[in-house]
Parts: sequence; structure tokens; C-alpha cells
Amino acid sequence: MRKVAAVTGGAQGIGKAVSLAYARAGYTVAIADTDQEAGQETVRQLKDSGGEGFFLDTDVAREADIVRWIRQIVDQYGRIDALVNNAGISRNGPMLELSADQFDKVIGVNLRGAFLCSRQAAAAMKLQGSGVIVNIASTRALMSEADTEAYSASKGGLLALTHAMAVSLGRYGIRVNAISPGWIETRDWQKTAAREVPVHTERDRLQHPAGRVGTPDDIAAACLYLTGGQAGFITGQNLVIDGGMTVKMIYE
Repeated sequence: MRKVAAVTGGAQGIGKAVSLAYARAGYTVAIADTDQEAGQETVRQLKDSGGEGFFLDTDVAREADIVRWIRQIVDQYGRIDALVNNAGISRNGPMLELSADQFDKVIGVNLRGAFLCSRQAAAAMKLQGSGVIVNIASTRALMSEADTEAYSASKGGLLALTHAMAVSLGRYGIRVNAISPGWIETRDWQKTAAREVPVHTERDRLQHPAGRVGTPDDIAAACLYLTGGQAGFITGQNLVIDGGMTVKMIYE
């Protein structure tokens, strides 16, 4: 029996790499995204490589959409082994001009959406006695540039939600962890109509102690590890994947 991975925002960028990585690892993949063109394209690629799965037009800010998506997964496959809460948006701009509605929209997708998806998926995982949830946070949860209040708050909340759910859901055999990506280049992981060839300067590369900018595959590999058996004693943790940027001291 194939394991089943559910990925929000799974049609482009990091989510696309995660979806394809799970398919290559033998999982059936259920993709939730709001971009139908990208979703259908990713499912075609997934199936062309021998994988299985489906795409459902899903806005994680809408509880009814999430309930419909999770129900379809369970009805169709009978289980959910891994949930990757990757869907996210940003509304960056001058803080003094950031409206409450804009702030709420970011929180609604990035944080509330992750909670709602986790709650629905955890109900299925509880019945099977196992499952893993991975929340894609950000190094913005730990440090900030100016005028990123909504995004940073949503990702900081996601880290707190991670350790809270790890404690609450552990009794059901469910592990919960987070990944905080740094600079991950996603322009070449968009749908065909929006794809660009990225160009990085030497300064871009060398500001990372690892000597390069990150790729979506870096995050996908970590998702596979955290949801696999070798990570069975890891829960409530945040794995920072940023090429060493957040540990580098900077003197001007």
C-alpha cells in the first residue's frame, strides 16, 4: 500500500519540489493550491514520472475548502501519512500603511490555514495511529527585514503552533515539526508560463557560508527525512535550512 502525502501550496515553488519528491519516493500525493494551471501541470509531471496523485483547487483560508480536500484524500486513499503545510502569502510594505485586512489575510493563510489543515488531517491520522505534520515556516520567524510584520508574525506563530501540536498530538502517534527556509530560489520552479531562469551574483552566493543560494530540493529532502522512519524520535523541532545565514555574525 502506498503512503499518502498531502501538500498545501504544492503546485509551484517549494511546494512543487516537495510534491514531486514524495512522488519519486513512492507516495501518492494530494496537492492543494489555488492556481489551477500550475496544479494540473504539476500533477501531469508527477504522473509522467510514474507517481500517483491529484490536485484540488483549495484555498486554505477557507475552512470548507480544507474539509473538502481532506475528505477527498481519505475517501480516495483511506489514509494520510504526511501533511506538509507549505501554502503561504506575503503582504510586505510600510508598516504604517499595512491595513488590518491585509494583516489578517496573511495570518489567515499562513497560520490559521496550517492549523485548520492540521486539525483535519490529524483526525485521520489519529484513526490510523500514526502520521507526521511538517510546517514550512521561515527564518523570518527568527529575524526580520523592515516592513515584513504580517509575514514574520505568521511564521513566528507557526513555530509556536508546531511545538504546541507536537505535545497535543503525540498521544495519537503523530509527530509535528517545522522547517524554516532562508533564501530559496523558486523562480525556476513556477508553472511554465511564469518560469524564469535565475541568475545569482557572486555576492549572492558568498554571503551564504554554504557558498550558494538554496533550492526547493533542499527543503523537499528535509521534508522526506522528517516524515520518514529515521526521524521517529524528532518532534516539536524547527529545522533551519538557510546555508548558514542566521548564524553568521555581521559587523558594519
